[in-house]
Amino acid sequence: MRKVGSRVRVAFFGTGQFANKTHIPNLMKIDGVDIVAICDINPQALQSTAEQFGISKTYHDAYQLLEEEEFDVLYSVVPAFARTDVEAIAASKGIHIFSEKPQAIKIEIAQHIDAAIQEAGVFSTVGFRERYRPIFQQARQLLLDKEIVHVQFHSFGGFPSRQLVQESVDWHSDFERGGYSAFDWGGHAVDYIRFITGLDIVRAQAFYHHPDDYSKPLSCSFNFSSSNGAIINLNFISAGGRPKDNPWFQVFFEQGYLAIYGYERIEVNQEVVYTTEAFDPWFKQDQTFIEAVRSNDGSQILNDYHDGLFSLAPILAGWESSLCNGKCIEISSFMTL
Repeated sequence: MRKVGSRVRVAFFGTGQFANKTHIPNLMKIDGVDIVAICDINPQALQSTAEQFGISKTYHDAYQLLEEEEFDVLYSVVPAFARTDVEAIAASKGIHIFSEKPQAIKIEIAQHIDAAIQEAGVFSTVGFRERYRPIFQQARQLLLDKEIVHVQFHSFGGFPSRQLVQESVDWHSDFERGGYSAFDWGGHAVDYIRFITGLDIVRAQAFYHHPDDYSKPLSCSFNFSSSNGAIINLNFISAGGRPKDNPWFQVFFEQGYLAIYGYERIEVNQEVVYTTEAFDPWFKQDQTFIEAVRSNDGSQILNDYHDGLFSLAPILAGWESSLCNGKCIEISSFMTL
């Protein structure tokens, strides 16, 4: 691991929405951080970001960036399908890795990156930012002494367009590159369920309802078995309707249940036990990671890259299950293929 000086030098791999609206503005609020270079294959996005934030060093090729620039932290905010070995090469050079989620669409790529991080001993994190939000930390405390029986997560979206009307689809909604909602809130849902319950997922099964004439699925369901035997269920529904005041998460335990209503409140057995105040988990995670690098102390990082594999793998295994008529997949076997 390279020694970090008085200022933390950061480079960005990807100049899309997360970089422009969240991470770059956040880092510019933190004293002692220099964004030394940015990289993107899209020349318009690259130029726009450089001009907006006054960044002089720009690259179209990530390998050239790694070869020519000296920096301490790589923020990898490219889409999951675009990740190959850039992060692994960076880690081998002693560069600390911030990876937006999902880490990859193939588990072997994510594991290759993780191995490089582990071997180099650099700090790492994945963008499961909500672990830093007090409502999830409070839920974790409330569930510490509970025997979990069942967990549910529900997400409701708008009615999708017909493929005949929409000739080109943004990658977020492209099933082959983005995996639909399971790669968006699905990864978050698995991670926060793991965080608040302390359970890991041991097997996965999933089904998609995706009529050919729609641009994305109308619904999908991920069904998991956890390390204590409890069942975990994620449902994503794009029917154009949304039930009123429906909780995102419901955690059933012996003699009761806990419900998390958005970022607003927690109820236990229909009694409100916690309400929230304004909080920015994006900034908190960026601040925590930069401070870990600066101080050479990663004890405050809540989600390193290795732990993130156990939130990614169930989603990837479920995705594979859906392509195999709902075949049940053992996570341990999936992660050792």
